[in-house]
Amino acid sequence: MAKSKYTYEQLKAIALEDPATKQAYDQMEYEFDLLKARIHAGKTQDEVAEIMHTSKSAVSRLENNGGKTKHSPSLETLRRYAEAVGYELKIQLIPKLKGGVISH
Repeated sequence: MAKSKYTYEQLKAIALEDPATKQAYDQMEYEFDLLKARIHAGKTQDEVAEIMHTSKSAVSRLENNGGKTKHSPSLETLRRYAEAVGYELKIQLIPKLKGGVISH
């Protein structure tokens, strides 16, 4: 296999220049945050579901679909998930960047 002249980070930066790719990637980050939190906690979907008093399939949908489907998870559901994996839910407003500058 030929060695690439680009690093992973360079390829990622090039790919994220495309707005559609960036939007999809940003959505994945949300999903990965949930998954990373569960894995960091050392819990299975079954264990999280039991703590949340829900089904494994509900936990799977939350981790895999997030807000992509017609129903976004409620704040209460996200809070319960966070608690089940030993985290706190934090909601934060972050200024949008336009051309690398914070817009108001």
